[in-house]
Amino acid sequence: MPKPRIAVIGCGNWGMNLVRTTAAQGSLAMICDENEVLLKKAASLAPDAVETTKMSEVLENPAVEAVMVATPSPYHFPHAKSAILAGKHVYVEKPLTLSVRDAEELVALAERHKRILMVGHLLKYHPAVLHIKKMIDSGELGELYYVYSHRLNLGVIRKEENALWSLAPHDISVLLFFI
Repeated sequence: MPKPRIAVIGCGNWGMNLVRTTAAQGSLAMICDENEVLLKKAASLAPDAVETTKMSEVLENPAVEAVMVATPSPYHFPHAKSAILAGKHVYVEKPLTLSVRDAEELVALAERHKRILMVGHLLKYHPAVLHIKKMIDSGELGELYYVYSHRLNLGVIRKEENALWSLAPHDISVLLFFI
């Protein structure tokens, strides 16, 4: 079975991880970022990928089946919407959008266009989280009445979003998985 052809849109910190892992799997077709310095850095990790500073070139390329959106959070909705409307499957880094209305619109668009829409809640798959979930499901921890989450590291300070949008989606995703 041929590997899907994927484009990564956004080559910042997390986008670089997506570029590296997708290239290693042999699925990376294109990389896109308006910042040419970041684009060149990403290209060094994926020399076979086509580089572009224009998202329209990604969306118009019939060889690209799916896109991974790793742009700042305020752009997740418009980038994901454009990709779905262009017939692409879409993976979006968290948060999916900055409003419930926009998230619901993306889900409806994906369903209408028969496209896969995914959001990157990767912490849910961490071995420690999976072990705790197993303990909860087996009853080893007893009935769950209370969950507490505490952040010890704020990570990268971002201009485009606050700590709530940057960090809380991970915690909320894991808590929903637990309960």
